[in-house]
Formats: sequence, structure tokens, C-alpha cells
Amino acid sequence: MDRNSIIGFVLIAAILGVYTWYTMPNAEEQARIQYVQDSLANVEIQRQAKEAEQALKAKEAGSTSTGTATLAPAGMDSILVVNGDTLNADSVRRALEGQRFGIFQASSTGKAEEVVIENERLQVAINTYGARPALIRLKEYQTYHKTPLYLADPDSGNYEFRFFLGKNDISTKDLHFTAEMLGTTGVRLKAATTDPAKFLRITYQLDTANYFMDVRAELVGLEDEVDAGSTVFNWEISGLSNEKYRKGEQDKSSVYYKYFSADREYLSETSEDSKKLEGKTNWVAFKQDFFTIGLVSAEGFASNGSEIAITPLTDSAHTKHYSAKLFFEKERGAKVDLPFRMYLGPNHYGTLRRTEIAQFDKIIDLGWGIFGWMNKWLVIPIFNWLDGWKWSYGIIILVLTIAIKLLLMPLTYKNFVSSARMRLLKPEMDVINEKYKDGDMLKKQQATMDLYRKAGVNPASGCLPMLVQMPVLFAMFKFFPSSIELRQEKFLWADDLSTYDSIISWVGDIPLLSFAFGNHISLFTILMAASTMIYTAINSKQMPQQQGMPSMKLMMYLFPVMMLFFMNSLPAGLSYYYLLANVISILQMTVMKSWFVNEDKIRAELLLNMKTPKKKSKWQQRLEDMQKQQQATRRR
Repeated sequence: MDRNSIIGFVLIAAILGVYTWYTMPNAEEQARIQYVQDSLANVEIQRQAKEAEQALKAKEAGSTSTGTATLAPAGMDSILVVNGDTLNADSVRRALEGQRFGIFQASSTGKAEEVVIENERLQVAINTYGARPALIRLKEYQTYHKTPLYLADPDSGNYEFRFFLGKNDISTKDLHFTAEMLGTTGVRLKAATTDPAKFLRITYQLDTANYFMDVRAELVGLEDEVDAGSTVFNWEISGLSNEKYRKGEQDKSSVYYKYFSADREYLSETSEDSKKLEGKTNWVAFKQDFFTIGLVSAEGFASNGSEIAITPLTDSAHTKHYSAKLFFEKERGAKVDLPFRMYLGPNHYGTLRRTEIAQFDKIIDLGWGIFGWMNKWLVIPIFNWLDGWKWSYGIIILVLTIAIKLLLMPLTYKNFVSSARMRLLKPEMDVINEKYKDGDMLKKQQATMDLYRKAGVNPASGCLPMLVQMPVLFAMFKFFPSSIELRQEKFLWADDLSTYDSIISWVGDIPLLSFAFGNHISLFTILMAASTMIYTAINSKQMPQQQGMPSMKLMMYLFPVMMLFFMNSLPAGLSYYYLLANVISILQMTVMKSWFVNEDKIRAELLLNMKTPKKKSKWQQRLEDMQKQQQATRRR
């Protein structure tokens, strides 16, 4: 072989080596391939085990064959002929279980039982098959139909700790545990192996008097055989519909989560959604309308592989399907010790805030920015103080409305006086409108501003008080739908202030009516819309007349009509609050006009101001200069 041939073979070998190295799967892909192979192997093992079990059942029923497994001649008990091979059935089962479960074969069979732990607020039933919470009940609450309230449909989804023991993919959902009670509030469950020094232990411990349950999964004596970093916790549940209005309940249900280094976030509340967690995660919460299942880890759930998802359900008994696949921050070779906490309780702002978990109270949507600030530091403190008096919540909302109106009274008075000052300039404004009715609008605007300057009227002074009051109105729009205190509280004809009231309801679809209102008509919404219409009519008389803006007047009266449809399915407590706010505003305007605002005196003050020369403010001067520049530009 000459030198060129040797060089050629070396180059070919090098190219093949580089190609092989380049196309070789990385560690993550190899793990995935191994996972698929192991899963397929487990499926085959389960199939063979099922055939063996079917053959035994057929033998007991007197059959002579089943599938590819047939019975041996009579007199040879527990003997199977599987695919032509004569085997002992019990030996087959044990061999298959040994292949599937490894040293956990001892826990692959057993009897499923339920043990119950409870405190003052919670009752949790733990199934020894899978060591899973089969039932989570809140003792203090009931559904709208007065039945026990469960945080999830019992056994509605998958619950498991999963890990690799060599090539065996082990899941707690397939193991039988023995239970050791820790008083009435805790239980320790153990899945044994063929080695007494090696076992899986899962402990559930309820706090004495709150809504937390500590969970701890430990693989004892298996540090060298299990990769702690590959251990995953999977939980899937279906939320039950517990409230009167299922759609409203469903629209406020989602999966919330928080990275250690960022603010809380959440998945879509209106459609199917999923998310691969991209950072070390402090907590994940399956949030329903008024209740939450939260998973909290002080060490943090790992970003590598963890994911969450939510899917709306269409049947009438459920709201949404929640799922979380969470890995733990563990190094290879470390002890498999996985502690975390479950919050199993109501979405009550004070309760969530007292947990001292970062931003856990933000599961409740109180509004963004200044609206949330108003709720946290104004509305909720007043509401909680009134709640301590143990009044009817209808009375509490009334007193809350009066209290907020009194706090805003100085701004309301200032806005009323400012509107009166502008309205009392109507004779002078009529002259300007008549003079420039066919003329230059820029000159008309300039003349108007000059009139305001001479009279000492600031057209913007009435806007600021109104802008300050708007955050309170929007804050209430977030506060009432999220207030669990109003849940199932009755007032007048409303049987639940946290959802709509109805004086007329129907089943089926009524053309136009069902499109506009759904299947009911809310009386509080009708009264609120009517009071808004009356308030608009009275308030428009107190405002200065705007020329050339007929659409604005139309919109003022169209808005209450729109609210009639928009708020028909919103909480009765919210419509009731807006009704009270409108009635109190009408009374305020009537009282201020009758006893506190002397319009003759204000008119005399305006006339005196117009006779007294005034220096233009810098803002007015700049405005006039801009108008003159625009006028000069138009002449060119």
C-alpha cells in the first residue's frame, strides 16, 4: 500500500469519526432515548403481565385458552402455555414485576386503603395505593348547592413522584404503601424494597390550624442508585364547579407561578395554555375562583424540564384541568429528600398575605398600578374594619360607600364649584358662539380662553378632582369580584353577592334576549343603570354647555345602556355598590346646590373679575402664542 492510499484511508477514518461525533446525541437526548426505551420495555412487561393474569382468570372460569396464553392439561395447577412455552403463572408474574419494579417489587402488590388526616380547617384523605391525596375538603366552606367543598375532583388526575432506579422507571402511583399515623394531623407512608435498609418514605403533615400541608418524599439508602436531579413530581387535577355561575368561575381560574427573581405571572384565563418554566420557581398555584392549591418550595423548583399547563373543560361539573411537572434542584449523588408545602385554602387577601410567601397574595387580582394600590391601602382596610362589626354585608357595602364618598367629598365639592363657575359664564359664551358661529374656530377658541382668563376660571380645575376619583371606581371593579367575603352572602333578593342576582331567569335560548343577557336579568344591574341615567341627566345640567359636540351628549346617555348588558352577569355586590354611589352622588349634588354653593355670589365674583385687569399666566401666554402662530401659518 502506497503513501497516498494510507493518507486516503486516514482522511476517510477522520471524516467518519468527526461525523459520528457530530451526530452523536448529547446527554439530554441520550436520557430521552433511554426514557423512551425503558417506557416501551415497561409497556411490553405490562402487556405480558396482563396476558398472564387473563390466562389465570380464564382458568378459574373454566376456559381452555385466552389469546396467546393457553392452559396446560388438567392437574397441572398454575401452569401456563405462553406462546408455546410452558411456564408457572406465579413465577411469570413475579419475574415480570421484578423486571418492572426492581427492588420495589415488594410494594407492587397490596390492598388500597384510605387514611384521613385533619385539622380545624382541612380534611385530607390519603390513598395508600400511590400515597396520593384522594380527597381534599375545606371544612369551613360549602358549594353553592350546600354540599361539601372539595378543592379538586377526587382521583381526577395523575399524582406521582417519579424517578429512575437503574433502568427502572419507578412511579409512586404504581406502589402500595403502609401507613403510620402521626396523630390526627399527619401520616407517614412507606414503600418497602427487598432490602429493609432501602425504602421510599412520603410524609404528609397538616399545620395545626391553618391551610398548609407539609409534604416530604425521601428515598432512604438509595443515594448511589437514584439520580436525585432526575426526580420529578407530577400532579394533574380537574377543578370542580362550586359556584352559582360556572362561566364566571371558569374565567377567573388559571395557573399562577413566581420565579425567585421576578414578579408573579399566570397562564391564560380564557384559553388552553402551557409554559416551560424558565427560571428557578418559588411557587406554582392551581387557582380557582375563590380557592387555590399552591405548591411552595423554599429551595425552588428547577427550570430544566419543569412545565405547567391549563385546559378549559366543557362539561358542567368542572372548570379547568390543571397540570404541573416539577423537577427539583438536586445534584447527582445527593440524598433524595424532596420537601415542599401545599397551600390548600381560600383566596382571602389577608390569609394569603399572612403566609409571608413572596407575592402569594397576588393570586388575587386587585388591579394593576394605582388601582391595586387603592384596594390594598384604602378599600380593603376599611372593608375589614367594617367586617369586624359582624353586620350584614349589604349594610357593610352601604357604609363602605358612604365612607369613601366622605373621603372624596372635598374633591367632589371642588369639582362641583368649578363646573358651576364655567356654567355661569353662559351669557358671555353665547355671545362668543354667536359671533363666531360661521367664523374661524381658532379665533373662537382664543376668545373663549380670554374669557376664562378674565373671569378667573381654570377649565382644567374640574378635571383633576375627577381624575383622582376614577382610580377608586376602577379599584371597586376589581375588589368586589375577588372578595371571598361576599361568597354566598345574601342581601335583599340576592342569594349570593359574589355573583349575579336575578329576578327573571330562563332555560334555553331566546333570540336576542339570550344574546344580550344570557339566561337571566339582574335587578341590581337594572337599578344601577337607571340610577346612572338619572345621575347623568342631573349632572349634565350642572356642566357648561358644549357647542358642536352632539355625539358627546349621546355617549353620556348610551353608556348606562351599555352597562345594563355588560354588568348583567357581574357580582351583585358590584352593581349594588355602583347603585349606592350614584344615589349618594345625586344627594351630594342636590345638597351642595341647595345649601353650600351660592350661584348668585359666584356670578357676581365672575363679573367683578372680568372688570379687574389680570396678568396672563405663562401657560395662557404660551397657548395664545401658539394660536397666533397657527393663525399666521393659515394666512400664508
